[in-house]
Amino acid sequence: MDVSSIASIATVLSQEQTQQAVQLAVLRKALDLEKQNAAQLIAVAEARPANNPAHLGNQVDTFA
Repeated sequence: MDVSSIASIATVLSQEQTQQAVQLAVLRKALDLEKQNAAQLIAVAEARPANNPAHLGNQVDTFA
């Protein structure tokens, strides 16, 4: 093995490490965005007022 092949292997490994770091950063950003979107959906669902009158939806008729 000569020095140039060792240097090229080191360069390839360094590029792979950089690529993996970038991919991990993009994944983390995507997960953060999904987390924010889920929190917004939950907030909207909780803030939505009930459309039914107060006497509806309090009991379930299981014999019908």
